[in-house]
Amino acid sequence: MRLTRRSFFELSAMAGGGFLLKLTLPQLASAQNHAANLLSPDAFVRIAPDGIVTIVAKSPEIGQGIRTSLPMIIAEELDADWASVRIEPANLDEAVYGSQGAGGSMSTPNNWLPMRQVGSAARQLLVTAAARRWQVPESEVTTARGRLLHTSSNRSMGYGEVASDAAQLPPPDPATLRFKDPKDYTILGHFQSGCDNLSVVTGKPLFGIDVYLPGMLHAAYHRCAVFGGRVKSANLDVIRKLPGVRYAFVLDGTIQPTTIVPYEIGLASGVAIVADSWYQAQQARKQLKVDWILPPNPVPSSVELNNRAHALAAQPATHTLYSEGDVTKTLASANKVVEADYSYPFLAHMTLEPQNATAWFHDGKLEIWADSQNPGSGKHLVSQALQIPESEITVHMLRAGGGFGRRLMNDYMLEAAYIAKQVPAPVKLLWSREDDFIHDAYRAAGWHFMKAGLDPAGEVIGWQQRLVTFGDGDHYASGAGIDAAEFPSGRVPNFELSTSTQPLWLRTGSLRAPGSNAYAFVIQSFIDELANAAGKDPLEFQLALLSREASPGSPAAKHPEARYTLKAKRQADVLRKVAEISDWANRSKTAGSGKGMGIAAHFCHLGYFAIVAQVSVNASKGIRVEKVWAVGDVGSQLVNLSGAEAQVQGSIIEAMSHMQQEITLANGKIQQTAFDQNPMMRLRQIPKIEIGWVKTEYSPTGLGEPALPPVLPAIGNAVFAATGKRIRTLPLARSGFHFV
Repeated sequence: MRLTRRSFFELSAMAGGGFLLKLTLPQLASAQNHAANLLSPDAFVRIAPDGIVTIVAKSPEIGQGIRTSLPMIIAEELDADWASVRIEPANLDEAVYGSQGAGGSMSTPNNWLPMRQVGSAARQLLVTAAARRWQVPESEVTTARGRLLHTSSNRSMGYGEVASDAAQLPPPDPATLRFKDPKDYTILGHFQSGCDNLSVVTGKPLFGIDVYLPGMLHAAYHRCAVFGGRVKSANLDVIRKLPGVRYAFVLDGTIQPTTIVPYEIGLASGVAIVADSWYQAQQARKQLKVDWILPPNPVPSSVELNNRAHALAAQPATHTLYSEGDVTKTLASANKVVEADYSYPFLAHMTLEPQNATAWFHDGKLEIWADSQNPGSGKHLVSQALQIPESEITVHMLRAGGGFGRRLMNDYMLEAAYIAKQVPAPVKLLWSREDDFIHDAYRAAGWHFMKAGLDPAGEVIGWQQRLVTFGDGDHYASGAGIDAAEFPSGRVPNFELSTSTQPLWLRTGSLRAPGSNAYAFVIQSFIDELANAAGKDPLEFQLALLSREASPGSPAAKHPEARYTLKAKRQADVLRKVAEISDWANRSKTAGSGKGMGIAAHFCHLGYFAIVAQVSVNASKGIRVEKVWAVGDVGSQLVNLSGAEAQVQGSIIEAMSHMQQEITLANGKIQQTAFDQNPMMRLRQIPKIEIGWVKTEYSPTGLGEPALPPVLPAIGNAVFAATGKRIRTLPLARSGFHFV
């Protein structure tokens, strides 16, 4: 939602005084009616007579801190006293708030300007109202921490004292709004505690799993362990007689066999058990016996997928994404050629809070309580599937116990809605931990076959990269493709990036830093290999690559000012900064004998990060990551320094977890069903973390994704520096290593 000159604000008075500031956005109507409709949103800002300022947080909170940071932007431009600000989550209403998704680290860049405009407009109204009451020019009225000041007469009053007057004024034109100078910020760029922190640590009900409604029943939903399996028959008569069970029925499902599984898959066939408690539903589920009709093309074993990938690598590519120069000739005549095969597994999202949703169908309307990252898509999915107009569906947006991309897909919301449509009471559907592992939308596995040539000076003159992934030849499975502009595309004179695909009847999707979480591992590790082969310092080698201008006409050179185009200087600057704070020039020279440092950098989701990792490796290949230095460039302004550092710390820890996890298949079934089979980092394994920032003139961007990808290659490169052994296959155990 972006405010323009055609956008304007609405004001109205609150009961008992105060005001509500609303936005009114002109919506371009369809070509059929050739008119513009005005949408009148709920209030973003409410100021009560006692000076309490309530700010609505429009976007889903999935642990990234956006419920705090977006209101901070409004409060800063309002010049509010942060201690007097209260934050209230919005319900889903995209006609009111614009897009309400959370993913791709886009919440900050998409809302930076609109939220500043909201705060600035509210402040301007209060200044005008105060100037009229005091009968002084507006230019003489200033603000500070929720108070209006007239310095020459030594008068002041709180926002609440004049809020009712401000509510009577005509709203300002957004084009006339003036923003604070960042040097005067008192809220942004500082450490602010998350608005839900106290409630989280004291166990207050905030999450989807906490929903309770009077008369609510509890549901478990049993699906086939092989993706796409359908119910043929089930012992429902037995299940219905078990303690606490109210209903048990089959849902046929809507998933159709296809070589590309849709992002929003629809309803999986299964058996719903609805009981007085979730425990009773789960106990009944243990006695459920289902005869399944398996899909005609289930996924084979992980071993077979790996064998197919290597066979495809020996055949011509399905697609050449970008090619320049003569790679074959260059590699044949290169002074030195480096070849390496890299691979990484399927990964599960493993959100701490399993998927869940509560639904209540009554009076022809549907209410849903869900912690979706993409609630608008979920609402549309439910509307289409159940033939309920979207206007008759209300979605209450709840805090999520982790998202990481999993809650971009709304299968659990759809299941809850289907079940509630058949039950005359509110129903909470809660997945078990095993459900969450077996029925995830996994990060796609992949295989990269790399080959590069160096000239006598150790410069890269040829680069050939083949990705074997999943798809049908013309399309990739969700999250499995690679961008033609992926670094160092366009910066090597003889370059080829190609792909081959194999079919996959399994659900894949976005995992935190989608694509980049795998490609950075491959590319940055291979660049380190090339630096070693050239006898050069990895930092200097990388900076030399970045110093090359992208070839005219290459994907990397198109739209140079676009925010999705890599700015080489920004990436070079974070590399130089992380080298400085880690003392790379001196410490990296002491590598060997079980000690080593590694460096890597990556650009994704509008953010630039460079990582240095320091490791020690014992005789049994136990890796101790002693310290990680991280430097990021996410534009001109950090919104919440506390949240920013938490996101970087979380990215580092999650990246390390990714290095020891995998999802494998046998006979079409997922083999891992719990955390003990897919471990996360332990507290004792967490390294010391030091974070630095490079500020640039670019508009602020998000932090959920960009710090994660370079962590994996930085650690892998450090292990090589310490041991001389290269990690090319994940998880670590497949290379004989483990974290200690």
